[in-house]
Amino acid sequence: MQRLYDLLRRHPTGVDSFWAVVLFGFSVLWVVQEHVGVEPRLAPAVVVLLLCLAVALRRRVPERMLLLVAGVGIAQLVLDVGPNPADFAMLVLIYTVAAHDGQRWASHLALAGGLCAATLAQIRWPEPGMSAGTKIFFTVVMTVPFALAWVLGDSLRTRRAYFAQLEERATRLEKEREAQSKVAVAAERARIARELHDVVAHNVSVMVVQADGAAYVLDAAPDQARQALETISSTGRQALAEMRRLLGVLRTGDAPESGEYVPQPDVEQIKELVEQVRGAGLTVDFRIEGTPRPLPSGVELTAYRIVQEALTNTRKHGGPDAGASVRLVYFDDGLGLLVEDDGRGAAHELYEDGGADGKGHGLIGMRERVGMVGGTLDAGPRPGGGFRISVLLPLKPAH
Repeated sequence: MQRLYDLLRRHPTGVDSFWAVVLFGFSVLWVVQEHVGVEPRLAPAVVVLLLCLAVALRRRVPERMLLLVAGVGIAQLVLDVGPNPADFAMLVLIYTVAAHDGQRWASHLALAGGLCAATLAQIRWPEPGMSAGTKIFFTVVMTVPFALAWVLGDSLRTRRAYFAQLEERATRLEKEREAQSKVAVAAERARIARELHDVVAHNVSVMVVQADGAAYVLDAAPDQARQALETISSTGRQALAEMRRLLGVLRTGDAPESGEYVPQPDVEQIKELVEQVRGAGLTVDFRIEGTPRPLPSGVELTAYRIVQEALTNTRKHGGPDAGASVRLVYFDDGLGLLVEDDGRGAAHELYEDGGADGKGHGLIGMRERVGMVGGTLDAGPRPGGGFRISVLLPLKPAH
């Protein structure tokens, strides 16, 4: 049955032609019976033929077939060709035009013609001996099928348009979802890149400083060299743990290993970070002002990474005798960060547009992090030497 249904849907004109032939057969019987014993007339045969042709081509050119049927109906009135089975084509065309997604004038014309057809037929061919009330009732009853045909066709057109709109909306939402997924993937990649940059730059710089120090005092102070090597070992393990956590985000099919995922750094771990930097040989003055309070995780991670990057830059560019200071200030509506050093600092061009050599991404990453939480950042050389990074992060109630 499904194959037969699909076949009929693929050949609509063939189906309409079949029903047109059936209608033509019934109409020919009417012509023969009505004109037995009378003078043959060509008009009824032509009317029947044209109406059946309109049924056969109704879905190919519905507007033209509607005009053809309307013209044939007027010809029937003029040539006195009474109602016959072929007039069923009028009902079919009214339904077809109303259901067709074409020009609306054709649908309106079909409705107007259908409502007038029964009245015009009653006036042109009145039934003898019928009272006025009966004529009105009969006219109303004959008008109902035409109205129902139009209503059914128009309802089908409206429903088809509604489903088409739903499909279009679903397609548009699917495209928007794909676009949002691509944006989210790009943002996640950028976040992971910033995290990797912070982890690698900070920990590797600590390891390099400690390795240089160990090599320098290896013969003169073996205990200090051993302590430096222990610091390198612990820093390397910490870097590996954080890199496993970040790279684990990129794995889609592997089961998470025990201990691979660790919590994101927060403000409380800044003190540990400072102690680690002090152990690497950099003098750091760390202070907290105001009353500590719960912070959103994004703000805490941003604060930690900014301090980490700032101290890394001090070690890289500040010189051998540089010192730094870190201030965390809790305001009523924000968290302030102030990181300063008294070293010589790097050229300011390295902090703009990727730097002159295209490698100065540290401060760019800071600005992106601060912008993501709606904060502000001010960075640049400090009067009298050194470098200053001032950040204000907005506080929101932690949920």
